Amino acid sequence: MAISYKKLFKLLIDRDLKKKDLRDMTGISYVTLRKLERGENIMTDVLDSICTALECDLGDIAEVILEPAPKQ
Repeated sequence: MAISYKKLFKLLIDRDLKKKDLRDMTGISYVTLRKLERGENIMTDVLDSICTALECDLGDIAEVILEPAPKQ
């Protein structure tokens, strides 16, 4: 299972916001932003601050990518 934040970056484009705007709005660090870009694990309080700043739901910025079960 993996988490994709592609929805977040699409939402930023749709709202004509830059990544720097998101950093300014939320106070997240450059390192955290890079983790989002790479689909790495981040703290839930970061997701909460992004949702609060963008006035959206978690499902609007992230999605779970299920990996196929191994064949036996």
